[in-house]
This record gives sequence, structure tokens and C-alpha cells, in this order.
Amino acid sequence: MRQQQTSFRRLAAVVAILAAFVPLGTAVSQTQPPPPPPPPIVQPGAPGGASRLISAEEASDLAGIQYAEADVRFMQGMISHHAQALEMTALLASRSERDVMRKLAKRIELSQQDEIRMMQEWLRTRGQEVTAVDAHHAHGAHLMPGMLTAEEMSQLEQARGIEFDRLFLELMIKHHRGALTMVEDLLAQQGAAQDSQIFAFTSDITSDQSMEIERMDVMLAELSPDPRVDLRAGFRDAGEASSNLERVATLPKPDGFFDPHAPAGRPIPPERKSEDKEKKTEPEKPAEPDKKVAEAEGEEKEDDEKDLSRPGILSFANTDLAFSRDIVIEGNYHGFSSYNVEDPMTPKLLASVVCPGGQGDVSIYGNLLFMSVEQTRGRLDCGLQGVAEPASNARFRGIRIFDISDIRMPRQVAAVQTCRGSHTHTLVNDPDDEGNIYLYGSGTSSVRPSEELKECSDANPAADPNTALFSIDVIRVPLARPEEARVVSRPRVFADPKTGAIAGLWRGGDHGPGTQKTSETNQCHDITVFPELGLAAGACSGNGIFLDISDPAKPVRLDQVVDPTFAYWHSATFNNDGTKVVFTDEWGGGGRPRCRASDPRNWGADAIFDIVDRKLQFRSYFKLPAPQTEQENCVAHNGSLVPVPGRDIMVQAWYQGGISVFDFTDSSKPVEIAFFDRGPIDAKQLILAGYWSAYWYDGFIYGTEIARGLDVMKLLPSEYLTQNEIDAASLVSPAVFNAQQQRRIDWPASPVVARAYLDQLGRSRAIPPERARALTAGLDRAKEILASETRMDAEVARRLDALAAELEGDSAGAAGRDQARLRSLASTVKGIAASLR
Repeated sequence: MRQQQTSFRRLAAVVAILAAFVPLGTAVSQTQPPPPPPPPIVQPGAPGGASRLISAEEASDLAGIQYAEADVRFMQGMISHHAQALEMTALLASRSERDVMRKLAKRIELSQQDEIRMMQEWLRTRGQEVTAVDAHHAHGAHLMPGMLTAEEMSQLEQARGIEFDRLFLELMIKHHRGALTMVEDLLAQQGAAQDSQIFAFTSDITSDQSMEIERMDVMLAELSPDPRVDLRAGFRDAGEASSNLERVATLPKPDGFFDPHAPAGRPIPPERKSEDKEKKTEPEKPAEPDKKVAEAEGEEKEDDEKDLSRPGILSFANTDLAFSRDIVIEGNYHGFSSYNVEDPMTPKLLASVVCPGGQGDVSIYGNLLFMSVEQTRGRLDCGLQGVAEPASNARFRGIRIFDISDIRMPRQVAAVQTCRGSHTHTLVNDPDDEGNIYLYGSGTSSVRPSEELKECSDANPAADPNTALFSIDVIRVPLARPEEARVVSRPRVFADPKTGAIAGLWRGGDHGPGTQKTSETNQCHDITVFPELGLAAGACSGNGIFLDISDPAKPVRLDQVVDPTFAYWHSATFNNDGTKVVFTDEWGGGGRPRCRASDPRNWGADAIFDIVDRKLQFRSYFKLPAPQTEQENCVAHNGSLVPVPGRDIMVQAWYQGGISVFDFTDSSKPVEIAFFDRGPIDAKQLILAGYWSAYWYDGFIYGTEIARGLDVMKLLPSEYLTQNEIDAASLVSPAVFNAQQQRRIDWPASPVVARAYLDQLGRSRAIPPERARALTAGLDRAKEILASETRMDAEVARRLDALAAELEGDSAGAAGRDQARLRSLASTVKGIAASLR
């Protein structure tokens, strides 16, 4: 033990001696190898150049990212944009009486002021010119998208109370949408918004202003006094609102024409925030998009098509109507149904024909019924199983022809195959060819493979001049042998007359900042013909076109128009004189809410054109005036004339926006005169429903409701329309009515027609009171005589002739519509006088 202690003492001494010779602060680990250097951070050079090592600080420094000239212009322009918003909110304190408006203005002020300071600092630190907050007031200053013009700002300054609130919300929504357009334009430019601060700012604008638009949309709808706002939702028990229009009958969908598991239909998937344009698509697999819907707005819609092509959304949708005497045919994606309307107050279902293929638009000529088929599930044999193969002889896409001599047992007699199917079609008769009827087939879907139908090609015109795109189909149907119907030509009505290029019209895309993205014109959706005039108007995706159809097999384009507010040119309606055309824009494809308070008033609307020297001249827009909800698909759709002599009046379907009747006699100032509307199918989700078509026929209005069935309505007298005018319209009783085949309406020389003209002249104060009294007395007497057994009275006839002469004298000093009405009244009175002799 003692020996061990001695050893420990010696060891400790040695250690102490060695420590004395080690320099102070030297670590014992000095004898270990040094740590390895950190892995290199390498920045390559350009191709062929040398790479270099950089530090971690350099690698993480984002300040070196270069900004683009577009970033500078965006910030400078957005300062002016924000500054004008502050000018708008500054007006509110002295003009609005509502606290909710003041709170909205405060939120806008706080955010815009902070963002102006941020933008000024961003420009300042980069040595760029800082835009003055009043720069937009400078003479000749360029206004950014959505900014108010001087005239709009003046209107806002002059408004007070509710009028101010409504105008403020409308203009601020427009202003906010302009900011979103600026962001979209910036992000579309290569190299822009790489600066992290700008990119974050654009994200904030998109998020904040989109939410504010939604908030203002609700506020704006609440300000509307229209009874159509906020109707109760329901399938069979929805709330209703009407004005000067009465629903007199309703028939539900027939058995077999609705999904028993979802009678009202299935919900449409919610609209994506990044999605602003979309269209309906085919419900069955293989999912072939309904291209009226899928291509309508000039941008990629693959995600939208996946949402809207879910089975059940369109499988049983009611579509268009055609009329023959006491029979109404209602088209459907599943086939068609026929009704007896001898008594319109009690329509009766006659038969339902199951023959799927969509969209089932129908028309009638004699005992022949024509039906459009476009979807890939359509079969020649009307089978329900669809067609699974990519190419098959069993598939049918084109126009079916049925013999309806026995309306309860229709028989398919022909099926004309076309390359793009038939979305809609138009009957055209040739006065010089009584043995045939012609059809204009409008195919809007994809082109089928040539393995299925020879000579079908979807190639670009430059690659294949025989492409099935950029044309319409002309089909000739021998009336004695309809089974021999065939395509006889595919006229290139979109060609450039100078170069001959078949893709000669709108090539797709927007029309500048804040405008619509409009489809390429490679198809027509609807073509409406006016055979007596040899004219047609085509709503052709990206253009409205005007055609000479004096040779039905070879239509020739006379004129074409574009519109920066139109997404998809959908349908066309002439007035009775053939001097005006109403074109519709189906923005959103009919499957989306496009009548919200925040939606632009001239998007998804009608555009009214005058025809002057065979050219189209724009006059005005008309859009449903009642704001609708997010749960109501709504946009301009199918309609027809209401044949009131002396006036241009149209009834029109607006899907879940209901039915609207408007007067466009003054094409620059259309006015709504009647309406009917229901609440949405569902209060929380969008289910496709509403009126596909609304047409006047034999004194009543018939509306085909996509989900609910068939409605019959009648007009009621009002300050806008007298009973005499309604009765005069009811005298028009055509044997056949096809919406896209307009006929000139001639009214009989009847006392009620004369009274209709007299009411119109009295409304405009264009006839002396004593002349009106004398005419009224003469017409009363003529009515009595015509109802008697003798039906003749030479003295009354003489007095009426004298009155007619006085009216002709009055017309010489009148002008415009009053002059035309005086002359028409004089002619009618002469006709009545002649019938009394």
C-alpha cells in the first residue's frame, strides 16, 4: 500500500513539471487534426464559363434579385389606382347615411393608405420615380383598369343616400376588379414579380380585394328593391316573384326523365377561385365535353370540365322547344317529350321518347322532327348503354330525323352523322326548291376520329385545309325520302375575304385590360334564319355574323362584329322587320352564377344591333336587372319575339334568373316590362336549373325548366302593355314555330290591332285627342258589325276610309316610330273598312 502511494506522488510531480512548460491557453487537443472545411457553395457561370465559390451570406441574399420594368410600372400605376379609391371613400361621409357603408370605407382607407406608403418606399429605395397621388388627374393621364372616368366620378359626387350607396358599390366593385386585372397582367409577363415583396403584395391584393368584392356583392343585392331578390329556395316549393306575367300551368318532368335518387338534380362542384370562365360538359363517360360549354370563353378549362362532367348534372336536363299546331315538343339530354296544349291552361303529356345523346334541341317540319345529338354516348339505336370504344359504328353524333305522324309512337327514319355532332340546328327552306328542306348544323364539340367517320379532321387549317373546324354543316333533306338526308356542303363562313384563310375571324383571347376572354371563332352555336328576307344571323363563339342565305346551300357572310364584353356569342333573334338583331352572350356557359350584383352589367348580357345597309351597328346592352345569388346559374339564354304590332318585344330565358320580357323598340334603350322568377333549387349549393328557353306561342309563353318541368304563362296588362296590345299579339297563330327559323308576322286588319296602334300613339301623345275619340267610336261600331250576321255597312266603311286618310295626313308631319305607327294604323283602318263592304 505504501509503495503504491509513493508511485502516485511521483506521477503527480511529473505532471506538474510538464504543465509548467506548456504555454498559457494552449489546449491539450492541439495535438488533434484540424476540422475539415465546410462543403462549398457553388454558383455556376454561364454555359462554358467558370463556376465560383460564394459565402452562405451571399447565397441567402435576395436583395440582389433584379426587378423588372413591369414591376415598376405596376407599382406606379397601383399608387394612382389606390389614390382614386381613397377619393371615392372620402365622398362617403357626406353622402351616405348607412353605418355599414362607413365601416366598409374605413377598411378600404386603412388598407389602401398603408399600401400606398409601401409602394412609394419600394420605388424610392430603387431610385425609381414615385408617382404622385394625384397623377391620374393630369391632362391626358392614362387610367389603369377599373379606374373611374371623370364622368363616373362626377356622377358619384352628385349622388346622395341610397342612390349614392348603390353607385358607390357598383363603381368600387369595378375598381377592385381592375386591380385584379392589373395583378393578372403583371403575373402574365415573363420575369415580372420575382421580387418577393411585389409577389407577396400581388397575393394580398388578390385575396383582400376578392373578399371585398364578395362582401360588396351582398351589400349591393340588399339595396335592390326588386322582389326577385332573396327568394326562398326549394325544388317544388321555391319562392316566386312576378310582374305583369302570370304562371297558369306547370307540368313536372315525365317519369323516366329524372334521376329517382336526386329528382332535383345533382350539385355542380364549387367554382374555383382561380376560375373565372367555364362551361358545361357531358355527363356520361367517356366524358366528351359539350364544347358549347367547354370552348366558349377562349381559355383552358380542363379542371372545370372534370368538375362539370360528373354523371347526373346534365343527363336529364330539359332543353329547347318546338311547336306544331296543338303540340309542343320539349327536348332533353335524355330524349324528348310531347304535350297537347290545345288548352294551354291544362297541358297534357302525350308521350316521352328515350333517345340519349344531348343536347336534344328540336325543330319540326310537317311530320318530321329533327333533333341535335352531340355527345359521345349517343347511339344510332337510341340505346342507354352508351359507347365505350374510342371509335365505333354504333356511335351517333349529328341530327336524328323522326317521323311523328303518330305522335305517341315516333319512329326514327334517318340519322345524319357529322364530324362535330350537332349542338343546335336550323331549318331553312328554299322557295325555289320545294322538294327539300335544308338544315344548318352547328357542331361545337370535339372532332370525331377519321376511323369512326371518314374525312373528319381536327387539324389546324394550315396543316389540313379540309379540317372539320371553321365551318358549318349544310344538310339537305328530301321531303319525300328523308332517309336520304346527307351533308351537301360545309361552307367556310369564317374565312378572310381577302386572303381566303378559313380561320379569318376572332382568334381567341381577350381584347385588352379589363375585357372578356372570348372564344376563337371556329364554330357557330346558333344560326337564326329569316327566309323571307334571305338573311341569317349567326352567334358564332367569338363573333356575331350576318349572312346572305338567298342560296341556302351556299350562305355568304355580309358582315361580322366582335364585342370586348362577350365571352361566347350564343344566340340571335331578329325583330319582325329584319332591321335589328339581338345577340346573347353565354358567359359562364349557363352553369355558373353570372347575374350577381357584382357581375358587370354588360357581361353575360344581350347586345342589340341595328341593321343599316346590310351592316350590323351596335346600339346597347340589356341584362336581367335583378341580382341573383351564388346558388343560381344565370346568364342570357334563349327567347323569341312577342308579336305586338308596332313594337319590338322579346321574351327571354335567364336560367335561374327566371323569365324576362323586354321592349327594344328603341334599340338604344331597352326596358324590362314583365318577369317571373323562382328562388334557387337549393339554399347552400348550386344545382343546375332554371329556364333553358322561353317562347311566345299562340297567345301564351312556354318555358322549359331544366329541373322542374314545363311552365305556361300569360302576359297581363300594365303601364307598359295594354290589353289591346296583348290581344293583337294573340291573333298571331302560326301552324309551326321553330325558334331559329323566324317568319315575318303580318297582323290581320282587325279592330283590336288598330286599337293596339292607337294605344301606342296615345302613350307617346302622337295623335290628337279628337282623332283618337273618333277612331275609337268607329272601331267600336266596326266590331259590332263584324260580329253581326250581315258583317257589312257601307256608311261605317266610308267614315273609316275618311279617318284613314286623316291618319295618312298626320303621318306626313310625324317621324320615326310614330310615323310608322300612324301609317300602320291607317292601313289597318282601310283594311277594316274594306271588310265592311
